[in-house]
Amino acid sequence: MKIGIIGAGMTGLALAQRLTKEDHEVTVFEREPQPGGLATFQDHGEFIFDRFYHVILPTDRYLISFIEDIGLGDKLRWRTTLTGFFVDRKTYSVSNALEYLKFPPLSLWSKFRLGFTILYCSRINDWQRLEKITVEDWLLKLSGRATYEKLWKPLLLAKLGENYRRVSAVFIWSYIKRMFSARDKSASREQMGHVWGGYKTVLDRLVDVIARGGGSVKLGVTVKRIFAAEDRGVEVLTDKGSETFDKIVFTGPVNVLQQVVDPALVDVQGSGKDVEYLGVLCMALVTRIPLTPFYVLNIADEQVPFTGVIGMSTVVDTEETAGLYLTYLPKYMLSTDDEMRLPEEQVRDDFMRGLRIMFPDLDDTDIVSARIHRAVKVQPLQVLNFSEIIPTTQTRHPDFFVLNTAQFVNNTLNNNEVIRAVDTFVEMYRDTLVEGPATPADLQSTA
Repeated sequence: MKIGIIGAGMTGLALAQRLTKEDHEVTVFEREPQPGGLATFQDHGEFIFDRFYHVILPTDRYLISFIEDIGLGDKLRWRTTLTGFFVDRKTYSVSNALEYLKFPPLSLWSKFRLGFTILYCSRINDWQRLEKITVEDWLLKLSGRATYEKLWKPLLLAKLGENYRRVSAVFIWSYIKRMFSARDKSASREQMGHVWGGYKTVLDRLVDVIARGGGSVKLGVTVKRIFAAEDRGVEVLTDKGSETFDKIVFTGPVNVLQQVVDPALVDVQGSGKDVEYLGVLCMALVTRIPLTPFYVLNIADEQVPFTGVIGMSTVVDTEETAGLYLTYLPKYMLSTDDEMRLPEEQVRDDFMRGLRIMFPDLDDTDIVSARIHRAVKVQPLQVLNFSEIIPTTQTRHPDFFVLNTAQFVNNTLNNNEVIRAVDTFVEMYRDTLVEGPATPADLQSTA
């Protein structure tokens, strides 16, 4: 079967790999010059690594199985990592039970309530009821104000920026479910992993596997229009020409779908205008010396402009980064925020000022580069009753399908969930995808 896939992010490429494995002839269209979407890479001169930070958890079974399936299981690397908090201009490690009990900003009672919150949250399965309460109100009720201000609030700021006040408790529920599963219960240590060489290694392998399976990934191609072909199948019009497919799977955002897909192929229920998206400004800092011993250093200081310090070199061996150290400094905000469009030099100067507050001994000669990356739409903001306001798509044509991250209602966006969604899609539509394309007569008979 000849299948076209729109979008060469992880969703589109993973789907293409799964379909070529089942002997389909697959073509993937991507408007960007690089594949991967948010998982794409950056050339730092002396090495190439992820543009934004990513890690793999030991419990990411869908992602790990996928990596093994494409022949990269031997490239998986695991490290014991540390977690820290920057509070009152001091840095504290809270990487094990003893450090947690000694954490000065929290009283013994606050620590007990924090432990209770995590245990209680990890056992909740009915996420729908959590949509009715803000994450702030829920955490204040369970953990108390002291624990909230010193620990939970910095974490929320790190992932959501100032918009955390409008987010439902579903966010922290899904976060705890995933992140605390990274802890090795027998040793009370946190384990993080990655593929040697970062996601570029994964993306290169996927493009190669797709090509060897008879498919192709077309980069730098803009899809203009998708509509039912005159005779049979679905036609894709791009800035490079047009091509007809037996089936099409659209993996891009809903707003792009509405712009390029003929309404005769799909019905979008709900305008989606009420859905707000988080964007991120992220400085990728390359230094000659390690900046922090922590993978995540949460920040509780309003004078620091970024919302966390991600010590990637605590997970990634410096052999992969030419003997240099890689640190990410993210700041999350609404995609419509004016700050998302500030000049790169202004953002860099502001972030460097915050860096001096946290690391006053860092010398300019130790800094190799400081690049600012932007992602306008990282993930939807999970506000109250989020599942009721997101637009839903219903295909009107038997040869057109939609698979995108808008369908992630009760999960944080991560590549394990992407692979889970892809595998679920393939299993659900395996028989449908081998059926021949519909003709106009077929469509009329089923109308």
